[in-house]
Amino acid sequence: MTEEHAIQNRIRAALAPYCVIFRINVGAALTPDGRFFRTGVPPGFSDLFGVRRSDGRAVFIEVKTASGRVSKDQKQFLSRMRACGAIAGVARSEEEAIKLIMEG
Repeated sequence: MTEEHAIQNRIRAALAPYCVIFRINVGAALTPDGRFFRTGVPPGFSDLFGVRRSDGRAVFIEVKTASGRVSKDQKQFLSRMRACGAIAGVARSEEEAIKLIMEG
């Protein structure tokens, strides 16, 4: 398990009282006949998404390690989600994720 996945798991557990949160899984592979394909969501989609229990407001969280950098696609996605009224941001710890949810 990568450090980022470990942080994601801790954040999911910490947010359980406040949100229904799902982790996004993506992948890529070659078919037996040599075709390449990708599964999952568009580039930039947040690692975690769901709804806040108190009001049903959408939540999008991009999880990063202490030194992780947010990509251009991720910044644009978060900005678009906030413009639509969602709670959206970056969290590097459980504390940051809870703060995002409570202040959003």
